[in-house]
Amino acid sequence: MTKSEINEFFVQQMPKISNGRNLKVPMWKIVKAILYKLKTGVQWRQLPLREFFGFARFSWQSVFYHFNKWSKTGIWKKCYQQLLLNNRLHLDLSSVNFDGTHTRVKRGGQEVGYQGRKKSKTTNLLILTDDQGVPVGWSEPISGQHHDSYELAKTASEIFDQMEEVDLPCNGLFLNADAGFDVAKFKALCLEKDIIFNIDKNKRRGKSNDEDAIYVFDNQLYKRRFVVEQLNAWIDGFKTLVIRYETTTVNWMSFHYLAFAIIFMRKFRTVNI
Repeated sequence: MTKSEINEFFVQQMPKISNGRNLKVPMWKIVKAILYKLKTGVQWRQLPLREFFGFARFSWQSVFYHFNKWSKTGIWKKCYQQLLLNNRLHLDLSSVNFDGTHTRVKRGGQEVGYQGRKKSKTTNLLILTDDQGVPVGWSEPISGQHHDSYELAKTASEIFDQMEEVDLPCNGLFLNADAGFDVAKFKALCLEKDIIFNIDKNKRRGKSNDEDAIYVFDNQLYKRRFVVEQLNAWIDGFKTLVIRYETTTVNWMSFHYLAFAIIFMRKFRTVNI
């Protein structure tokens, strides 16, 4: 990304320094170093500091310090939400697609649990995308021993509330999801929110309930769910997110918000990092 793009999408959202001390380097260069870490997966201590800061005395610890500080204040989430809010007319809400992803964890930390299917410790994240694969809602990190259906109605309600915060109404949405989301309380929530669900039937669930009789499963429209799988592939292009090394969920999610922002801008603008 260029200096002007970083300033426009990220730096303008940063809080002003109030203690009277000026940064040794421009803020946009620090953000660019963080984006490099996101893309390459390099360890913090291996950041090519000369490439970003020249001969200025600025350490990798300082880059991490600012990333960590901004993460704790929720800046990265705010940046992505502002991007959605300002560009929501670009979104295609003709359908939305729901899926979960389990990320392997190497160092432990918050919301980590053993996932038998992955045969390793993981953290789970639920993501809702528009019909182009752009993230429009996401859950908080969930410990890996839980499946996608764990407290699904509560988690989905929080995701739908997030959408409302960026002026994306939920009523009338057409929602695709796989059989893992065939949960009665989740379907009841969709009915309450006036969301039309198109969820593949979980054969282990047993007899159909009343809400199943209201809608007929549409296999052709269900095929549009591939865009959320495509998003997972795009996320894997950011090597820091392939395996979780961040021990705190706030830092791990901050890298996701940055990745979401880059994915959004790649869809609608020509940007490179």
